[in-house]
Amino acid sequence: MTNTPKHDRTTRRPDCVTEIRMGNSVLVVSGYFKENTTATAADKMMKVLEAEAATQKSAI
Repeated sequence: MTNTPKHDRTTRRPDCVTEIRMGNSVLVVSGYFKENTTATAADKMMKVLEAEAATQKSAI
């Protein structure tokens, strides 16, 4: 797989990076938020946890 970046966009560092080891491989996932957003990574993670908790309650 070749890495050919698009030159029509400005270079921007990812807002979050996660590395997951699977056997001998490492999966790297980069995430970006909209540039004008007011939500933080913590806000987004709280929404995920609340949604997960809501599904757990209905399963009990």
